[in-house]
Amino acid sequence: MKKISLIIGLLITLFSCGEIKKDSSSQKIATEQEKLPFFNQPDWTPEWIEPGDPAYKKIHQIPSFSLVNQEGNTITEKDVEGKIYVANFFFTTCRNICTKMTTNMHLIQDAFIDDEQLYLLSHSVTPESDSVPKLKKYALENKIRADKWSLLTGDKSTIYRLAKQEYFAGDTIGFYQTGNEFLHTENFILIDKHRRIRGVYNGTLLVEIERIKEDIAILKREE
Repeated sequence: MKKISLIIGLLITLFSCGEIKKDSSSQKIATEQEKLPFFNQPDWTPEWIEPGDPAYKKIHQIPSFSLVNQEGNTITEKDVEGKIYVANFFFTTCRNICTKMTTNMHLIQDAFIDDEQLYLLSHSVTPESDSVPKLKKYALENKIRADKWSLLTGDKSTIYRLAKQEYFAGDTIGFYQTGNEFLHTENFILIDKHRRIRGVYNGTLLVEIERIKEDIAILKREE
């Protein structure tokens, strides 16, 4: 009787080990195949497009830009060339959602502080009042590192066009706001190394910050 029990126990152990191995392998395959979508329209419809697809060469890309950061340095698309970056839109006198966004963006800064592949861009939506000295003061108050995170100011029409027509950051989903209607959005937008939109997140929520971190890891595995 003891011998039969021993045999049954060994069979259960072997079966269990086989299942664990199988599950582990499946998880590995799922991780390797996991990919983020592209976003080509302001309605935020996700699209999974493979490199061999004719549409791949037509994926929406953030165009060239030139703005000034808190250090008085001109920041262009060259500064994020070959980098993954997170973009958002804020203003220094905002005391509600912008405070949460800055706190949460800081979590991303800290999580990738030594990672040269990751950068952050925060665009002021009140550039007429957010001068370089004011942005510098805000950066010091919030422990923002200029080598990791640029607070940007410049021509208002340029910033609003960039926000609404290129980052799809208008307040009304699915609608290009073409004028200077005041922009106040909590979106964090994830951009890949080729300046293509790969994710949108509520920048006021901690759970969304964790999701951004996970998606950044996925982008880093891309060629």
